[in-house]
Amino acid sequence: QVQLVESGGGLVLPGGSLRLSCAASGSIRNINAMGWYRQAPGKQRELVARITSGGSTNYADSVKGRFTISRDNAKNTVSLQMNSLKPEDTAVYYCNAENVVLYGTPWYSTDYWGQGTQVTVSS
Repeated sequence: QVQLVESGGGLVLPGGSLRLSCAASGSIRNINAMGWYRQAPGKQRELVARITSGGSTNYADSVKGRFTISRDNAKNTVSLQMNSLKPEDTAVYYCNAENVVLYGTPWYSTDYWGQGTQVTVSS
């Protein structure tokens, strides 16, 4: 019913930049919050950045000042600008749509995940 399609991952040198984008499609009435999570090999998935429909943001301490999340509510898209990338940022990055309400089921909400995109920071 809802698809999240991510783009923008890849290989980048330390200190470089990447921009991740995610578009949600489907009969979407509302998305409470959208965000990016990441999972490195052998580690748990962790929140990177999150933005609500009202524009409130929160970031993992490890990315504050380097990453910026933005959102277009009308288009149901979210982006993550990643600057000053470090090797420890290497992970699979997942887009998340939180408490999604569909037009056909306005009384129900659930979360959706993208398929993930690989970000590798290495020289």
